[in-house]
Amino acid sequence: MYIFYNALSVLRLSLLLTESLHIASSFYLPGLAPVSFCEKDQAAKDHEVPDCRSEIELFVNRLDSVESVLPYEYTAFDFCSKDTEKRPSENLGQVLFGERIESSPYKFQFKKKEECAPVCTKTYDTSKPEDKQKLEFLKKGMLLNYQHHWIVDNMPVTWCYDVEDGQKFCNPGFPIGCYVTEEGRPKDACVVNSDFNDKDTFYIFNHVDITISYHVVENEAAGARLVAAKMEPKSYKRSQEKPDCTGPPMDLSNKFSGELKITYTYSVQFVEDNTIRWASRWDYILESMPHTNIQWFSIMNSLVIVLFLSGMVAMIMLRTLHKDIARYNQMDSVEDAQEEFGWKLVHGDVFRPPRKGMLLSVFIGSGTQIFIMTFVTLFFACLGFLSPANRGALMTCAVVLWVLLGTPAGFVAARFYKSFGGEKWKTNVLLTAFLCPGIVFADFFLMNLILWGEGSSAAMPFGTLVAILALWFCISVPLTFIGAYFGFKKNAIEHPVRTNQIPRQIPEQSFYTKPLPGIVMGGILPFGCIFIQLFFILNSIWSHQMYYMFGFLFLVFIILVITCSEATILLCYFHLCAEDYHWQWRSFLTSGFTAVYFLVYAVHYFFSKLQITGLASTILYFGYTMIMALIFFLFTGTIGFFACFWFVTKIYSVVKVD
Repeated sequence: MYIFYNALSVLRLSLLLTESLHIASSFYLPGLAPVSFCEKDQAAKDHEVPDCRSEIELFVNRLDSVESVLPYEYTAFDFCSKDTEKRPSENLGQVLFGERIESSPYKFQFKKKEECAPVCTKTYDTSKPEDKQKLEFLKKGMLLNYQHHWIVDNMPVTWCYDVEDGQKFCNPGFPIGCYVTEEGRPKDACVVNSDFNDKDTFYIFNHVDITISYHVVENEAAGARLVAAKMEPKSYKRSQEKPDCTGPPMDLSNKFSGELKITYTYSVQFVEDNTIRWASRWDYILESMPHTNIQWFSIMNSLVIVLFLSGMVAMIMLRTLHKDIARYNQMDSVEDAQEEFGWKLVHGDVFRPPRKGMLLSVFIGSGTQIFIMTFVTLFFACLGFLSPANRGALMTCAVVLWVLLGTPAGFVAARFYKSFGGEKWKTNVLLTAFLCPGIVFADFFLMNLILWGEGSSAAMPFGTLVAILALWFCISVPLTFIGAYFGFKKNAIEHPVRTNQIPRQIPEQSFYTKPLPGIVMGGILPFGCIFIQLFFILNSIWSHQMYYMFGFLFLVFIILVITCSEATILLCYFHLCAEDYHWQWRSFLTSGFTAVYFLVYAVHYFFSKLQITGLASTILYFGYTMIMALIFFLFTGTIGFFACFWFVTKIYSVVKVD
């Protein structure tokens, strides 16, 4: 069921483009059509207010924490829930990210104010092991600062509070509760209430004050649209039969024994706000995300430096090459030509097939698949179709595109393998279809086993796992075979110069022209243009912050491609001048080494920025990081190889060779 939904979602993107562009004046395009709300009596008059709803339903999502990689479903913490409600359908991207959206007992009538309305009461008998286990799990969630994520009209219910410099931060979630340590230091959310002061005590947020803002469409009879949903968590210990919202906070003391009752309540009010447009209702959340509006100057500065260095590299290469080619051609026209020197000396070996050509061709094919997938995904993201409002669309689009791009992967791998003189075409196509995807799937499956063992909501259901395997084996693999068929059917790539039968001996190289130093140096410049953007991306993945700067990310993507290409070409030229003609693997590894810097940065980010604790969370972090590093290695390595292949073909096609 997920598969058909995802395929239709991707196909629908092109149909929605024309219709949506004229209404999109904000940073992103909304993910869903607007819904009109009106009061209950007004909604009953269907002929006056068509498609107008009076009931506002609140959905709950998985709970996550910055101190743990393991998200949990809402029901895992024994909160108020309705088992009879059917949970809404989720797309493949939401399942892969571990989102688990389900209905909740929190339901409001539009414009109807509620004060301290009861939701449910949970009773725990600490003498019973099952009840004691539920309380301990609840305390563990508070200790690790697990956060609720509620949704109203496809919009996160945010908790807004003041931070440094008088700025307001709107968190798209709020904590279960808070913990005051044995030393009396309040942890995280405990600072919102001065009454949270008992040592070694857990305080649970069992009440929420919800404020829903709306704006009226045209006239009051046409209904209204919700533009903001904010809340404030509170804690109350109820001693009366009828719950009220007064009194001391609700604590789950470790010294408590006997029966414990936790009553959950809410208050809701509606505020008219016609200053916010429906299409821009996410802006107040995105603009308040930390680190999104602080580093624009440094980011632009990095881009200017990278562009300047790229221009310098291009200018030096063009001028130097122009002189080389003119000198070589002039010497060939003279009868008493001097002995050849420089990169022209290796013209008979430069297109010699590399060692392990099978593996290199497979890597290039997989890298081509990832490159096209990334380009198309970022293009759609720039148009706004993959904004945070369209939940799971980014991952869904990427997975579906990867599946459908098996044909170019097979074609490119077969084409280069044939040009390398390879004849084991069956092995080549099988490795292209299964090697790199198999490594990623094996890593992902091991991580999924850990998630299953921990009971996390991020664990992929067995049915979805089978669906992904079906996508891989039934669509991607046949498309790879089709691409490989056409790749092997075409003639081998014609090189501008003939290859000598006897390989030329490579002279002793200096330290700077040896393979390893060149590879290590080659990845520095590409990494320099992405590391700031990498910080935002890692924050969105591990610190659960929303990422929405896809326009800027697309610009960084283009600059990364240019920088990888120019850095690899420059080093390739130096090695050819040193009479080292083994450029194929070195060009791939030079730009691919950027992935090693990415891995080092991810390790630094783990120890310096994150507060993740626990063996399972640590293994999951590095397991998923290895998947990202492998994908990035194939992506950047392929860019470097194609750039160097074009460069070598170009320079040897314009020089005269006897």
